[in-house]
Amino acid sequence: MAGTAFTKKLLNWYRKKARKLPWRESQDPYRIWLSEVMLQQTQVDTVIPYYERWLKKYPTLEKVAQASEDEILKLWEGLGYYARARNFHKACQEVVQRYKGKVPSNSDQFSALKGVGPYTLAAVQSIVFQKPLAAIDGNIKRIVSRLLRIDEPPSKALEHIGSFLKKNMSLKNPGDFNQALMDIGATICLPKNPKCLLCPISSDCEAFQFKQAHFYPISEEKNPRPHYRAAVGVVWRGDKLLISKRKSEGFLGGLWEFPGGKIKQGESAKLCVEREVKEEVGVEVEAIHSVGVVKHDYTHFSIEMEGFLCRYLKGSPQTLDCADWKWISFPELKKFAFPTANRKLFPLLPKTNPFSSKKSETKN
Repeated sequence: MAGTAFTKKLLNWYRKKARKLPWRESQDPYRIWLSEVMLQQTQVDTVIPYYERWLKKYPTLEKVAQASEDEILKLWEGLGYYARARNFHKACQEVVQRYKGKVPSNSDQFSALKGVGPYTLAAVQSIVFQKPLAAIDGNIKRIVSRLLRIDEPPSKALEHIGSFLKKNMSLKNPGDFNQALMDIGATICLPKNPKCLLCPISSDCEAFQFKQAHFYPISEEKNPRPHYRAAVGVVWRGDKLLISKRKSEGFLGGLWEFPGGKIKQGESAKLCVEREVKEEVGVEVEAIHSVGVVKHDYTHFSIEMEGFLCRYLKGSPQTLDCADWKWISFPELKKFAFPTANRKLFPLLPKTNPFSSKKSETKN
């Protein structure tokens, strides 16, 4: 199956049909690494404006290393999978500290950096340093599953897929080999309605030959996506709002939010807010009235969140179940990175304290 002719067809097609993407205009390891981090689980069209804004603010790896986590997450806001940003930030700091700001060409050193998994390792090392490593993402799993008519889900066939790619990898142009497959997966060998007649490697594809492209890859077993009901408190004290920062580990880590949490079975949203605010930041509040319910679908779960305007009663904020807290003015909300569900509440909020309290507490 396949062989030298297959690899040659693939590379010839790429030289003529490669997508024009901003990160392909440079051989700067930092820029290519950044693009691969942003592209994980994210569409190219979504990534491009984030990529361009990022480089405008952080044109070098050293600038990323010097930035604060809050600055990094604010620039990443809306792109999702925030662990990518936190890990990339820490990895850039490692590169500055250990390698004088130079991205290591040694695969072992690069793979040891925070957040660098097998795919990122292979993509960056093959494109930048011409290391013959197969970058196996969802697109490439789908292509090889169709080429070989693999009769099991890709997650159970990684050794088979990797063996095929290693056998056919271009040793002279491994980066182009990987990127050619990425482009075919993104533009031709689509999950639904693949454009087989446009594919440069269709003559090597068993699924095409047997008119079975729509059968492959075999579907992965998926667990039902959980749905959560949550409530958050918009706590006013004087002319300030209380926000808390999520702990760095875990989903949405490092982002700021209105204190709150999941509604327990049999619990009202109002009581949930009052309980969660006290447990999270140690402040007693009275939830006065709802501003409305927002819904958002994250990749791994969906959420229905109700926001409550809360009157501050007593207590000094503490980091009981959060990483930090601040009292901020309404206009300052835009300076901090919030999860999307929280941001959907912003238009529903009054811009001034509806309870007209003149007391205020601030934290520098």
